[in-house]
Amino acid sequence: MVITNNILDTLTHKELSIQISLSGLSFCIVDRDNNTITTLKEVDFEKRLTPIAILDRLKHTFNTEEALQESFNAVCVIHENELSTLVPKPLFNEECLADYLKFNTKILKSDFITFDAININDSVNVYVPYVNINNFIYDKFGAFTFKHVSTILIEQVLLIEKNNDTPKIYVNICSNHFEMVVVNKTKLQLYNTFEYATKEDFIYYILFASEQLELNPETLQLVLLGNIDENDPLYQIAYKYIRHISFGDRLDNYQYLEQPKTNYSNFTLIKSF
Repeated sequence: MVITNNILDTLTHKELSIQISLSGLSFCIVDRDNNTITTLKEVDFEKRLTPIAILDRLKHTFNTEEALQESFNAVCVIHENELSTLVPKPLFNEECLADYLKFNTKILKSDFITFDAININDSVNVYVPYVNINNFIYDKFGAFTFKHVSTILIEQVLLIEKNNDTPKIYVNICSNHFEMVVVNKTKLQLYNTFEYATKEDFIYYILFASEQLELNPETLQLVLLGNIDENDPLYQIAYKYIRHISFGDRLDNYQYLEQPKTNYSNFTLIKSF
């Protein structure tokens, strides 16, 4: 979704994308003149905060990060939370947003609900954004775009898998939760997000989803995204139960002033451009 106003800022060649959740934020700046990611940074809150507290942390980040003092030609905010659900576009009615969410998400009457169109699979992603974050960005920059993190993840995974018939589970790993996208024969079978505290929680959700979708751990392919490597306990326990495990790839062509940790980290942030 795009929010606009009549503020006329001087256009620049740089674009800013900010991804924010209750447990952390990250931001990325791309210079379109030379196709270079000039800034890529993560801020871990160390614990789960309230929406009011994350706004304070975001304000502090803008006050202390020199790279964020510039003007930007475009700004995107990515809302990362569990307050979302997918609706097939032929069944979608904009007057029923709360009805779609209330079946699998605890929402308040005062919550602002919006949606993203996911054209690649003819669906609509209904979700609750952090309104206070949107208001802050609007006051600071004027026109900007915002999306739910799952919109980007689903779109990009389906693009990657558009010519592949092999069942795959993509898992985008964060510090205390992960998003799961299951694709089979180029079609989206499942999207969900899960909180975990232990490696046993992590593998339980993956195996349970596999069982419900009748996917064989001996033949399915598990693709990992996020800050994880072969030494991570999450990887090691997954390797015990699933035969085919690999790491994903952003497949981007940016130059980087400072290289990301891996070519599959910060997947949704960088793919938001």
